[in-house]
Amino acid sequence: MKKRLLFIYNPHAGKERIRSNLLDIIDIMSRAGFEITVHPTMKRGDARVAVREMPEGFDRIICCGGDGTLSETVSGMMKAGIHLPLGYIPAGSTNDFASSLGIPSKMTEAAEAIVKGNLFSCDIGMFNSRYFVYVAAFGLFTEVSYDTDQELKNRLGHTAYILEAARRLGEVRDIHMEVTYDEGSIEDNFMFGMITNSKSVGGIKGITGSQVDLSDGKFEVLLIRTMRTVMEFQEVLKAFFAGKGDEKNVYTFQTSRIRIRSEEEVAWTLDGEYGGTVRNADIVNQKSAVEMMVP
Repeated sequence: MKKRLLFIYNPHAGKERIRSNLLDIIDIMSRAGFEITVHPTMKRGDARVAVREMPEGFDRIICCGGDGTLSETVSGMMKAGIHLPLGYIPAGSTNDFASSLGIPSKMTEAAEAIVKGNLFSCDIGMFNSRYFVYVAAFGLFTEVSYDTDQELKNRLGHTAYILEAARRLGEVRDIHMEVTYDEGSIEDNFMFGMITNSKSVGGIKGITGSQVDLSDGKFEVLLIRTMRTVMEFQEVLKAFFAGKGDEKNVYTFQTSRIRIRSEEEVAWTLDGEYGGTVRNADIVNQKSAVEMMVP
């Protein structure tokens, strides 16, 4: 008997690369012995709904799109208590998480790797009552990520974020926060922060450190203090691109959970998409919560 597979794809992700690869991808999955149900997403949130409303009897889920499509799919699985192997074919503009998992950037190669690959138990993040796959963030770059024009993202990748962030430096908010984590607490003013489980963010590899393990139950945390001059900001960017730290302006550490309290409401992004505005953020690592198909 053939195994059943739900294939969710975002036709608009990245440069709409899926359009020229769709038939080849379906052929690869079919030759691997799967009976395939295809679900193209029509709007934001569609992948989450498709997973939560899927009928019983499926053996595997594969999603194709950007990191947002993957995030929605995982969120739907976690909310519905679905424990099926999940495959991811990257089709976005940066594909941070696929890179971290060693999934090929060429879509047909990714499909081959997934149907022939191995299971990897991957950590998932919980942000208050919501889920995210690899990054929850606030501050300057956060607002840039969901405000930057999609066409610009498609053409320039992570460079688009840097250009937009530099343009907005004069608009930086001074956010006073109390941060509690496994090993202690911090109270300071921040312009940016991210809690991650990925080897790259925004297309920048090494920004989260050199010892990243996607299944260790730990987040990598980076918090940038508010800076007053463009020169300070440039120094931090130089450190990021060089894979180095900046102890004067940056806090970095690992933790299994983190609680962030602010005096005002702060906008967050989850996996690059708008994640709501809150004063209190409780973020917990769900260790080995999802089984991913990897090469």
